[in-house]
Amino acid sequence: MSSPRYDESSIQVLKGLEPVRQRPGMYTRTDDPLHVIQEVLDNAADEALAGHAGEIAVTLHEDGSVSVQDDGRGIPVGPHPEEALPVVELVFTRLHAGGKFSKTGEAAYAFAGGLHGVGVAVTNALARRLDVTVWRDGAEHHISFRDGRVDQPLTRVGNARRRRSGTRIRVWPDPAYFDSPAIDTGALAHVLRSKAVLMDGIRVLLRIEKTGEERRWCYEDGLRSYLEQALEGQEILLPVFEGRHTMPADDETYAEGEGAHWVVAWTTEGGVLRESYVNLIATPAGGTHEAGLRDGLFQALRGFAELHGLLPKGVRLMSEDVFARASFVLSARILDPQFQGQIKERLNSRDAVRLVSGIVRNALELWLNANVEHGRALADLAIRHAQARTRASQRVQRRKSTGVAVLPGKLTDCESSDPARTELFLVEGDSAGGSAKMGRDKHFQAILPLRGKVLNSWEVERDRLFANNEIHDIAVAIGVDPHGAQDEVDLSGLRYGRICILSDADVDGAHIQVLLLTLFLRHFPRLVEAGHVHVARPPLFRLDVPAAGKRPARKLYCLDQEELDAALERVRSEGVREDSWRISRFKGLGEMSAEQLWDTTLNPDTRRLLPVVYGEPGQRATRERFDMLMARGESARRRGWIEEKGNLAVVDV
Repeated sequence: MSSPRYDESSIQVLKGLEPVRQRPGMYTRTDDPLHVIQEVLDNAADEALAGHAGEIAVTLHEDGSVSVQDDGRGIPVGPHPEEALPVVELVFTRLHAGGKFSKTGEAAYAFAGGLHGVGVAVTNALARRLDVTVWRDGAEHHISFRDGRVDQPLTRVGNARRRRSGTRIRVWPDPAYFDSPAIDTGALAHVLRSKAVLMDGIRVLLRIEKTGEERRWCYEDGLRSYLEQALEGQEILLPVFEGRHTMPADDETYAEGEGAHWVVAWTTEGGVLRESYVNLIATPAGGTHEAGLRDGLFQALRGFAELHGLLPKGVRLMSEDVFARASFVLSARILDPQFQGQIKERLNSRDAVRLVSGIVRNALELWLNANVEHGRALADLAIRHAQARTRASQRVQRRKSTGVAVLPGKLTDCESSDPARTELFLVEGDSAGGSAKMGRDKHFQAILPLRGKVLNSWEVERDRLFANNEIHDIAVAIGVDPHGAQDEVDLSGLRYGRICILSDADVDGAHIQVLLLTLFLRHFPRLVEAGHVHVARPPLFRLDVPAAGKRPARKLYCLDQEELDAALERVRSEGVREDSWRISRFKGLGEMSAEQLWDTTLNPDTRRLLPVVYGEPGQRATRERFDMLMARGESARRRGWIEEKGNLAVVDV
């Protein structure tokens, strides 16, 4: 049987909206059409966020379609200056076409959630039919799409009432792309209610034609009333802590208007409510803005407790102690938010941690010192949680029956002994180890610097492993003896829940990674299987970008050349003058300051840490690949593999 032909004609180029229709799961959730409707809803909310709309109305029609109408400015209907097509047609038929990329002073949107540039185009791609009506400049226009393509071209159908403006989009989702064609009405109502909560005074309506039901939401005192209603019936320990702050035009670190609005309540029992949003986009998986809220609350309360001498001897507060009984609603405004994945469930913007943490900490410090009794009550709640946590940790503390091992002298250990929290970083080089020691959180992060390259241990017998000092130190530090894939292993002595390989982001660093992965795969396979081994990913580049428009000067860290190219493309689209930026390349971890290493590689809220898992098709295939790569007697097979795969290598010179 002949193999399938693979030549130039085998390559397909998907154009227009075809990539979305071919792989819809890459662009949106496919369990039901709610998320593609949210893309339309988010555009209406962005109009309200920009101050141009006062009402958003959503209708579930009997025929299964959904319409979203706002009284904003209306999508522009004139021809695009470069594409020569009506703008309203472009935004529904072209990926990466929209009005939210520019961050110059004349931009249409200073703050917006729909920043991936594929929003309503994805909605159109996955719809059997989509109709758009626009009221703008005294006229009413209509355009219709079918299966992602223009069905009825843009037409002026009449005059609009005086001063009437806005957009109505009606969508018939194509059931072929979704597990269920029906939208969860409860989930939709929750989304709509959250929009009303986050935009004080904005009216939000939901109409259901089948039942004749109509719901309305409008909160003049949005976040606070929403949280208090959600916690109704629970005992709130002290008055709800609410704050709002936006950055002024003269701020040197953040853009004008960036900031946050939050409400936090502490309860003594019952469930907690935790919701966060970025530019009105829900982030159910949290992210860096939530990390900033948590850090700001913790820093403020810890400072208050220390100032008033409230901490008992031997008690150390941690952020989880302050946060354990906290319910909150957080709404952050970020000029250029970076999300994890297309569906925007988690915020990744590194600057959001400092932004939210700083303003929350300042506000809570003032509030606690103005309400000392409330501060004492909150400190008491956190201290009781810390004491309970310490007792629980002592109960599960692992101790070897053979006695206490003498830890390596070059190991800088952490204070905590709870493997659920502790981390060990195996760091390439003494200079990088010094930066890591200064930049780490000493409570739960330990540092073990490695001198030179670790021995290739693939064919080293277990009883000879400890002849190598580096491998001996690693084994003693982690508290687990070397073992084989079939051995029964006692992991009760494991001292660190995460073992993180931290090497330079260059070829030598990659070599050290491979040698350490060889060690763990061959002689500590149970740690790999249990998910304890990770690889830290420090950046290779730093991009210093000058101020442009509403954006102040900032620093962007990039893992590799591909990320650097993407970052450069983004700053160009923001109107930054060509070559006004500066690119720095880190030759090694030792070139990073302690603060930089913490921000990019050590901080759990902003770092990128990859868990080590077996590749497809599984453990056996992974071992066979390592045998070919690392065994001394496999040089011929290794050479053949390099000749076959060498063109795939990305050479960093």
